[in-house]
Amino acid sequence: MTIKVHGAAIMIGTSLLLSACGSADHDNNENHKKHEAHESHEGKLSNGDVRELTASAETLPSFLNGKQEVITAVYKEVPAHKELLESMPCYCGCGDSAGHKNNYDCFVAENKDSGEIVWDDHGTRCGTCLEIAAVSMKQASEGKSALEIRDYIDETYKEGYAKPTPTPMPEA
Repeated sequence: MTIKVHGAAIMIGTSLLLSACGSADHDNNENHKKHEAHESHEGKLSNGDVRELTASAETLPSFLNGKQEVITAVYKEVPAHKELLESMPCYCGCGDSAGHKNNYDCFVAENKDSGEIVWDDHGTRCGTCLEIAAVSMKQASEGKSALEIRDYIDETYKEGYAKPTPTPMPEA
């Protein structure tokens, strides 16, 4: 699967010309936060994101059916890189528009104690989210530390992108 992630990092930059994820609901962030508190972990959220519960990380959500292979490849790898991606910010605007705290939130809303996983389809519609995840996982596979990867992500996305999610720095 590592080869697919390497390919994903390259393909995302060239084949996915998706805009930043901050949707029209960005201005309605307060309404989103109030509404989301009353919604279940399955179904469509007020910002348009879809969440789906599966039995485990090995069972991918149905919203990936028909998506490009590169998107599915990233989603397959994300759960195995939870700690890493929780230390990477996202620069698409999802911190404001969807309340995300880190790049992992773009793909997974919740890991339940039972092993079930609540997936989020936000990453299926956002090249920035996909690229940050793919590049982070690729660099980790090359032996880079979380701090080195974070420095690279922050430097790469510091200009021309939305405000990053409020993600704490990884430990050295």
